[in-house]
Amino acid sequence: MTQNLLLLAGGIGLYILGMQMMTDALRQLASRQLREALRRFTTSPLSGAVTGAAATAVVQSSSAVLVTTIGFVGAGLLTFPQAIGIIYGANVGTTITGWMVVLLGVKLQLGMAALPMLLAAALLRALAGGAWARAGTLLAGFSLIFLGFDLMQQGTGAFETWLVFDRLPGDTLAGRLALLGIGIGVTLVIQSSSAGVAMALVLLTSGAISLPQAAAMVIGMDIGTTFKSLIATIGGSRDMRRTAMAHVAYNVVTGLAAFAVVGWAAPALAMLTGGDAPAALVAFHTAFNLLGVMLMLPLTAPFARLIERLVPGRSPSLTQKLDPALLADPGAALDAAGAATDAIASALCTALGTRLGPTGDTAPLDELAPLLQPALDDLESFLTRIRVAEGDAATLARRSAALHRFDHLQRLAHRAAQTDRIALLARDPVLRRPAYAFGAALTRAAQAPRDPATARQLARLEATLLHRAHRLRRSALLREHAGLVSPEGVFDLTDASRWLTRSAHHAERIAHYAL
Repeated sequence: MTQNLLLLAGGIGLYILGMQMMTDALRQLASRQLREALRRFTTSPLSGAVTGAAATAVVQSSSAVLVTTIGFVGAGLLTFPQAIGIIYGANVGTTITGWMVVLLGVKLQLGMAALPMLLAAALLRALAGGAWARAGTLLAGFSLIFLGFDLMQQGTGAFETWLVFDRLPGDTLAGRLALLGIGIGVTLVIQSSSAGVAMALVLLTSGAISLPQAAAMVIGMDIGTTFKSLIATIGGSRDMRRTAMAHVAYNVVTGLAAFAVVGWAAPALAMLTGGDAPAALVAFHTAFNLLGVMLMLPLTAPFARLIERLVPGRSPSLTQKLDPALLADPGAALDAAGAATDAIASALCTALGTRLGPTGDTAPLDELAPLLQPALDDLESFLTRIRVAEGDAATLARRSAALHRFDHLQRLAHRAAQTDRIALLARDPVLRRPAYAFGAALTRAAQAPRDPATARQLARLEATLLHRAHRLRRSALLREHAGLVSPEGVFDLTDASRWLTRSAHHAERIAHYAL
């Protein structure tokens, strides 16, 4: 008995480890394509569901897809209803693991064949680098999944004498509810619904439980997997909490609907699969998730409004999108950092543009001043905590651009605090006109921080100011010779002129690194 329990525990561990390794490798190999697909092909809840299912099937992790989606919602690249569509699809995509286990693990029994694959994976990881090493990790994860499944099958031998139908809750409403609770509990312990489904398949193939019992357990596992989403959002942002709540509510609704029909649906699917109980169980898992999508898609708008009422928004802040939970995914974290940088830059450009404009209103800049440095400190702390894997050139380049952009934003904020030079620009008849032009450019940049036209316009303005800088300094000297300006005033004017050109440079770089 002890040996069988150890085999079962080891099999579960290998299965979970294999899933984690395979997921990590797939995320690295398909990270850029995954993010581009989620961004480009999620224009409605329906397309979001299709894209979410495909993305989850590719990376074999609904959690990875969910975190990426949260980052896009936080960055304003997706609306909340579009994110709900991805949640629908992710639940369908995650059932692919069950089909893989049934078709390859149960029918083909790849446990022994996985041993030489594991050797090949180890050699790839040891001798190769870059994409080949990640492919080795993928192959290792794939092998461990089936080795773990084999160990779980061996371990269930100890249960044949006592884990029988008579000792489990009967096939009644109360019995099914108890098995649903067991499924929730198993997933809470092992934190993997895919591993839970694999366990249900092992018990089903060994004859320890019946198909309806296994189906009730799988429903519970689908509900239990939402606990991880709730834990991940403790202290998180509004958008993350709303997405997690939508995930919980959707899985509970679809689970209860599936539970209501399990009595006749499971036997019907068994007949359709020719008495193949493992295939019928996975078909049931896929079918109730597909039916859940069909049920909820027409109700997405009211469902989103309900979640928004259940999770109300907090007072907006410049860094509200910087959720520490997003740091688990560098791409999602950079999306959030970009959105926060946009918010800070827009607020700063609006206030500074107003101050440099014809009205010379100081109120927006005065109101922003006490909020600006804390926001910059939060952004700096978040950026320094983003960790990117070596070899991920695209993400490393994004992080480098984000750091450059933050540096110029901080420098522009420092110059915005130099109120004496700004006041001189507004008073001086020679400097007032270029100051007005810069203020107008800042106001337009605040409205479209990521528009390529914004970067081009600021680049032209910077070039013009640099070209005129020598003439402005010469004008100050001539006015001093004519007695119109004191010698101290000359230095003030040249400092103000330099402030203008350097501020324009920082504004242009902020726009440039946003693209």
